[in-house]
Amino acid sequence: MSRKAKAAHHENHERWLVSYSDFITLMFAFFVVMFASSQSDKSRAKQVSESVTKALTEGRVAAAVASVLGGTVDDKGVGNAMKKGPGGAKTELPKTAKDDLVVVDLLPSMQYLESELRQEIAAGKLQVRLEARGLIVSLTEAAFFATGDDMVNPAASSSIGKIAEAVGRLPNSVRLEGNTDSVPIHNSRFHSNWELSSARAISMLQLLVTRFGVSEYQLAVVGYADTHPVEDNDTEEHRARNRRVDIVILSKTGTQGEPSPVKPPPERPSPAGAPPARAK
Repeated sequence: MSRKAKAAHHENHERWLVSYSDFITLMFAFFVVMFASSQSDKSRAKQVSESVTKALTEGRVAAAVASVLGGTVDDKGVGNAMKKGPGGAKTELPKTAKDDLVVVDLLPSMQYLESELRQEIAAGKLQVRLEARGLIVSLTEAAFFATGDDMVNPAASSSIGKIAEAVGRLPNSVRLEGNTDSVPIHNSRFHSNWELSSARAISMLQLLVTRFGVSEYQLAVVGYADTHPVEDNDTEEHRARNRRVDIVILSKTGTQGEPSPVKPPPERPSPAGAPPARAK
C-alpha cells in the first residue's frame, strides 16, 4: 500500500522544460524584433544621408532632411516642434521667448515666404533659399531698384511687406547685403560699386524700419560690391543676377562671428503731449 501511494505522488521533474521553451521562444522573438529594427534604422539613416548630400548641393538642407524625418509645424510657425509618439501622443519642445533672441527653425518661414511670394518668384523678381547661414531672400535690381540708384521701387513695397512680416515673427538677427556686378560705376552720386551696394542695403533697412516697423536692433547692413557674385560676370544675364540685395535671416551658424544683438533701450516717460523718448 505504501509503495502504491508513493508511486501516485511521483513528481514530474521535467516541468522546467515548459518554462525553458517559453523563454527560448520569447528570446527568439526579441532578437527578431531587434534585427528588424536595426534594418529599419539603417534604411532611415541611408535616406537621411542621401537627402543631406542632395541638399548640400542644392542649398536646401533643412527642406530635404525634413522631407525624410517628417514632423509638423506648430501654431506659432515653428517647424518640427511636435512629433507624434506611441498612441498618438504629442510632445512639445520648450517654447522660446522673443526677448531671449534665440535662433528658431527657419524652415516654416521659408515655406511661408515661398507661398506668399510665389508670383514674384515665378516672375524672377526674387529668390528664396535656405542655407547653413540662414534664410536668404535675394531681391533683383531690376525689380527693386533703378539702374545705378539706391531708391527702392515703390511698386515693390507689397513684396517687401511680406518679407517684413516674416522677419517680424522671428527673433533672429537679419543682415541686409548689397551686391553689384563687376562693371565699375561712377556717377554724380556713387564713385564705386562699394558705395552703391552699401547705399542699397541702407535704403532697404530704412524702409523696413520706418514703413514696416522692423526693429532697427534686429538689422545690420553690409556692402559687398562685386566680391560675392552668384554667377560669373561673363554675360548680361549673369551680371543681372549678381546685382541684388540679399535679406539674410541668420541661423545660429550664421550668427557666429557676428556682434551679439542689442535689446532696445527702455522708453522713458515724456511730458504730456510729447512722443516717448528713448534713454540715451
